Amino acid sequence: QGPPPPAPIMPKAEAPKESMPSRLRADKKGAERDEAAPGQPQGVPLTVRQNWNALAAFVPDARTDARGRATVKLALPDNLTRYRVMAVAASGANQFGSAEEAITARLPLMVRASPPRFLNFGDRFELPVVLQNQTSAAMRVDVVARTANLTLTGSPGLSVEVPANDRVEIRFPAAAIHPGTARLQLGASSRAGTDASEHELPVWTPATTEAFATYGTVDQGAIAQPVRRPSDVLPEWGGLEVMTSSTALQGLTDAVLYLATYPFECSEQLSSRVLSIAALRDVLDAFKAGGLPPKEALIASVKADMKTLAGRQHYSGGWDWWRKDREPVPFVSIHVTHALVRAKAKGLQVPKQMYDRALGFLRRVESYIPSIYPPSVRQTIIAYALYVRDRAGDRDAARAKRLIQEAGGVDKLPLEAVGLIWPLFQNDAAHDAELRAIRHRVAQKVTETAGEAHFVTGYDDGAYLLLHSDRRVDGILLEALIGDQPQSSLIPKVVRGLLAHRKRGRWSSTQENAFVLVALDRYFATYENVTPDFVARVWLGDGYVGDHRYKGRSTDRQETLVPMAYLAKQPQPSTLTLSKEGPGRLYYRLGMQYAPKDLWQKPAEHGFAVSRTYEAVDKPSDVRQDKNGVWHVKRGATVRVRVGMVARARRYHVALVDPIPAGFEPLNPALATTGSIPSDPSEARRGSPWWWTSAWYEHQNLRDERAEAFASLLWDGVYDYVYYARATTPGTFIVPAPKAEEMYAEETFGRGGSDRVVVE
Repeated sequence: QGPPPPAPIMPKAEAPKESMPSRLRADKKGAERDEAAPGQPQGVPLTVRQNWNALAAFVPDARTDARGRATVKLALPDNLTRYRVMAVAASGANQFGSAEEAITARLPLMVRASPPRFLNFGDRFELPVVLQNQTSAAMRVDVVARTANLTLTGSPGLSVEVPANDRVEIRFPAAAIHPGTARLQLGASSRAGTDASEHELPVWTPATTEAFATYGTVDQGAIAQPVRRPSDVLPEWGGLEVMTSSTALQGLTDAVLYLATYPFECSEQLSSRVLSIAALRDVLDAFKAGGLPPKEALIASVKADMKTLAGRQHYSGGWDWWRKDREPVPFVSIHVTHALVRAKAKGLQVPKQMYDRALGFLRRVESYIPSIYPPSVRQTIIAYALYVRDRAGDRDAARAKRLIQEAGGVDKLPLEAVGLIWPLFQNDAAHDAELRAIRHRVAQKVTETAGEAHFVTGYDDGAYLLLHSDRRVDGILLEALIGDQPQSSLIPKVVRGLLAHRKRGRWSSTQENAFVLVALDRYFATYENVTPDFVARVWLGDGYVGDHRYKGRSTDRQETLVPMAYLAKQPQPSTLTLSKEGPGRLYYRLGMQYAPKDLWQKPAEHGFAVSRTYEAVDKPSDVRQDKNGVWHVKRGATVRVRVGMVARARRYHVALVDPIPAGFEPLNPALATTGSIPSDPSEARRGSPWWWTSAWYEHQNLRDERAEAFASLLWDGVYDYVYYARATTPGTFIVPAPKAEEMYAEETFGRGGSDRVVVE
């Protein structure tokens, strides 16, 4: 390639920084502009209301004067609302009194916007803004709008007449132009006064973004990788990511990112995130690129997750999947405790009462295992509890030995249980016989090739009770093998086998990612012993992308993003060249992220069939579907959303997710007391017998942008999930497809088609 030019032509791309000032100015025609420079004509200043504190004042020590009066000075927040003023007086030990009154905060002119809670890229809507005149005379009001990451498709300024003691609604047509965060400022000015408000909302990508990545190493010289830009993609999103590092930890970025951003939050999934982040705490700086939050944010998320888990802990010390008022599930309880033990070992703060109660539950866990559990499942649960207790400093090798005896020998135990109790016998001469038997069993069960190795195990019909997967077993046995036989030639083969089973840079479930990350963290800490001292350089075609020097042991990693818009100008395919000069091993990741231009997803069936319809509740004319399949909904109407799901075989740990149109507001049935919305919108399985009266799902979430329903066990059949929403914002909205999936076997899924909803 010859010597590089003095400066790269493709520096790392950064998102543009948008500032939204807290003061606006408007001229008499309503056209907004920034604060005028000295010497320019000045307009009317508009101060944006920003303090939304619901508590205006708390004064615990006010004292009365000789006439019994107390005066408290305060500045009201920016809320235009009615405040409740409560006063409690005390004199001496026996005299008390209380009273309350109301204060209404208002302005002569008030501007109230009602933006949706979120938007999808491609949505076009009309932002409703209510101007309220609280004076006894009509007023002429100039209104101005300023946006970031939103396009105003109409005029940014309007002038309207508002009658005395009345209100007028105006609308600003707008469209979402980029995924990210949309910001909006509104200002209103009249002779009687001014008002201004500020809002922000997320903008999502309605079509599922897609990505792929390839990993590799360079020991000497250079490698050349063909690069082809996907066709029909959005040039504003994604691009080619080139990441280099002197440690193989960079190859785990997508797995850590998967756990950090996993959308569902049952107790197992929260604890898997805590488990992986805690285990990798010392090397989290290696993941500061690739879209992963910084280390401080990840640690903060661990604290938030532990707080949520503390609120779900059963009085016995265990955990259910979602709620504290249900009997604890043994496997979930052990897994949460495992995460707490790892977090504490890494110096993270764990509530003592929560921790002690959890370990106490593990000592009694056998009494909570249902009698209907198969013996193999029971044995693995006991082994997992012993493993976690051992990591907490409560080793019980005697119970592990009895477990082997109860099963009829090591050969009768599930291989996963063998891997979990293996560390309890290491470095203990008294249990040499058990250790030899375990080594022999593991050697018998390994499937080995010249480059890779993995282990084979299974639980028949009880696998779903343990969230079983072969990759998790590989991770458990890898960690135990490193501790017992660190020089084994089998270890690097198991690592390569695990890395080879990644899809899109990660493994298929939260369980797999958590256990494999824990095992690989121990592998890298044990075996990476090369001191790097080299320079990595990157070219794309004839253009020089950049370079980075690695010197000494470090988790430092360099990321360069080649934007999709730049790739569109390059020959197809192009050649990316990556070279290394100096001693050490260069690890690299080449990734491509993109979003297809076609925002419409077609139905797909890979284990589930999913459909969605919108139905009128009050009047049949409120909801209709035209000949093109577009749904038309009257603004203000209540809509029944019916998501149909067909499971053609028994499914485990099912998540059904239905994205909500940005112009809808989901309605919480628990708050409904009258009207046509039932207190429980669930419906039984179609064609079910009369005694099937309960909902098929165990838990549901109604979020701003989606509705979710979860079931740990779903029999084959046809199901309906029903919830209600209200059409609030006029516009045309893209609705992503509903989707059902097995959370721990993502290849088993199904989705419906995308929809377009027009709120009129």
